[in-house]
Amino acid sequence: MPLGLVLTASLGLAGAAVASGQDATASAKKDGEKLSYVVNTKADPGTVGRVKKEISKADGKVVAAYEKIGVIVAHSSNAKFGATMRSVKGVETAGATRTAPLESAATTDVGKPKYVEVPKSATGAQARAKAEAEGKEPLESLQWDKRAIKADKASKIDQGSRDVTVGVIDTGVDDTHPDLKANFAADQSASCVGGKAVTKKGAWRPFDPANDYHGTHVAGIIAAPRNGVGVAGVAPGVKVASLKVSEKETSLFYSEAVVCAMVFAADHGVDVTNNSYYTDPWLYNCPDDADQKAIADAVGRAVKYATDKGVTHVSSAGNSSHDLAATEIKDDTSPNDTKPVERTVDPAECPDVPSMLPGVTSVSSTGAEDGKSYFSNYGLDQIDLAAPGGDRRYQTPAEPAKDGGVLSTMPDGDYAYLQGTSMAGPQVAGVAALVKSKHPESTPKEIAWRLKAQAKSVSCPDSYDPDGEGTYEAECTGLKGNNSFYGHGIVDALAAVKK
Repeated sequence: MPLGLVLTASLGLAGAAVASGQDATASAKKDGEKLSYVVNTKADPGTVGRVKKEISKADGKVVAAYEKIGVIVAHSSNAKFGATMRSVKGVETAGATRTAPLESAATTDVGKPKYVEVPKSATGAQARAKAEAEGKEPLESLQWDKRAIKADKASKIDQGSRDVTVGVIDTGVDDTHPDLKANFAADQSASCVGGKAVTKKGAWRPFDPANDYHGTHVAGIIAAPRNGVGVAGVAPGVKVASLKVSEKETSLFYSEAVVCAMVFAADHGVDVTNNSYYTDPWLYNCPDDADQKAIADAVGRAVKYATDKGVTHVSSAGNSSHDLAATEIKDDTSPNDTKPVERTVDPAECPDVPSMLPGVTSVSSTGAEDGKSYFSNYGLDQIDLAAPGGDRRYQTPAEPAKDGGVLSTMPDGDYAYLQGTSMAGPQVAGVAALVKSKHPESTPKEIAWRLKAQAKSVSCPDSYDPDGEGTYEAECTGLKGNNSFYGHGIVDALAAVKK
């Protein structure tokens, strides 16, 4: 699910809890209901080939096979398909990637954006000339977030290399937007919906621009060019690719699509991936549930494969106001494609995927006053960095900014404010692209280290209770330079291009 604009009602932790695992599974699988599965095997062609034959015997159909990581995507209407595959020699984990049949799923809503009316004075040749003369984009004065991480100052030194590409794993990107098309990499873009890459022209675009705007917004935060139009991205000189993974009508991000996107990024020269979502339908994936274990296994393999091929991964930490270092978290939102159940999970055992996977840089959100956003997840040693994602309720930006959210591109040439850790992650992905541009031989591990070392350290506040009623009350633990709210600090674009 995208981690963009958040609604207050989704942040509550009330309700009785039940144990994680099998008891938390929404409903028993039924014969005749077609589901999608990931079957994870030893990563060798012989084993994968043999398991593919077993899938057919178990009334399954292979959709895609990623031999290099041992992940097979299959469909089946056999209620016992998962259990049957888990008994096959060479299969390490296997499970359904969803609880709703392929033919139907629940819809989701991450809230509505606040659109910005772009005046005529901010468009056209005259606006471009003025922007060039002043060294600022027409709407840049509204981008408090870029000033917060010194991206405006960084751009005067280095805007990033055209040899560096950031892959936006999301709802698709409108590459026809006048503030994106110059930096769009069509040859590194695809639709991975369903688990198999489709590269025909436009496949990477949103299904429904009116609702699937999330990826376009993220792309602008990262790499909107300095072209005299609209806004400026963190790294306006790098390229951005679209790896669409969201289902049509539901906008859910299932594991088979995420696996496809990670492998595609690795095999097509993408340098950084931005992951402003969690893998549906489970907010946390517990190993005592066979389906959830298979989901985390499949995505984890794909992330490692891409990392080993030089791809740096940045992920948003989530909007549930959860302490990810706690031993117990109440989750009453999963599965989000059918009927959620109430359960208690230990995040150390049940990771948020991909944010809590090894090798992924996890980002919390800050507002215009550099405080933790009321909705942002946090947690000592679970948050690597912080970045501006907005906080419309409790942190007001200085004029002339008109909203506490983050302003960026929207489909059909529009611009709008959104808030969420979804907006914080791409700030870091953009800085990671600047680091990669300056140090092209750097490994993902080295880039992650540089991001942390260059970040602006922020101490814990004395207390945190923004609404005064305890709704979002949180305790910041740790030291300046490594604490539960900010990780190693707020990302710094200027430091990235200087050092």
